[in-house]
Amino acid sequence: MKLRRKALAVAAATPLLFALLPAGVASAHGYVSSPASRQAQCAAGTVECGQIKWEPQSVEGPKGLMSCSGGNGRFAELDDDSKGWQVHPVGTSVDFTWTLTARHATSTWEYFADGQRVASFDDGGARPPSSVTHRVDLSGHSGPTKLLARWNIADTANAFYACIDLDVGAA
Repeated sequence: MKLRRKALAVAAATPLLFALLPAGVASAHGYVSSPASRQAQCAAGTVECGQIKWEPQSVEGPKGLMSCSGGNGRFAELDDDSKGWQVHPVGTSVDFTWTLTARHATSTWEYFADGQRVASFDDGGARPPSSVTHRVDLSGHSGPTKLLARWNIADTANAFYACIDLDVGAA
C-alpha cells in the first residue's frame, strides 16, 4: 500500500516538476539575417511579433511551401503583409546572408520573388558553415517585392523559411 501511494505521489508531482523547469533552447536552425528578414526584424524588436522574437531560426515546415511562416501556426504573424515590415531598398543584384545555428546537410537553397523562383543553389548534401551568402539576380523585378528564401534540408522532409521585403531598383 505504501509503495502504491509513493508511486501515485510521484505520478502526480511529475507534471508540476516539468512545468517548473526552465524552458530549453530550441535546437535551432537558420534564417536570413541580411537584409533583415521578417523574423530578424522580430528578433531585433523592429516589428512587434509573438514567439518568433525568441526563435528567429526556427521557422521550419515541410518542403515546398510558399508561406513566410513555413506553415507553422506559432509564427503566423510572419505571413501578415500589413504588419509594417521594414522594406529594404536594393539594386537588382542582392546578397542574402543566412545565419545558421544548426548545420544541416543541405540539398538546395531557393529564392522566390513574388512567387516566381529567381535562384536555386545546389549544395548536394553538404553541411554549410555558420553563415552562408548567395548573390541573387532580381533584374526581372522592380519596386516592392516580397522575397521568400527557402533552405531545403537534405536528410529530412523539412525546409527553413524566411521572407524579406524589398524595394528592387531603389538603391
